[in-house]
Amino acid sequence: MKVKLDQDACVGSKDCVDTCPEIFKMEGEKATLLMEDVPRELEDKCKSAADACPAAAITIE
Repeated sequence: MKVKLDQDACVGSKDCVDTCPEIFKMEGEKATLLMEDVPRELEDKCKSAADACPAAAITIE
């Protein structure tokens, strides 16, 4: 599975980083991706991070 992050939509809530720090990190006031290809063992955490995003800036493919 792949994850995408819309930097323009990100509000910097840090929910994604708190939920799945293996995939997301903060860079200044915005979240960024450490990787787009999500390892199978992190898929559930990554989906939870997407669900937790108040700006709906994270999409899963």
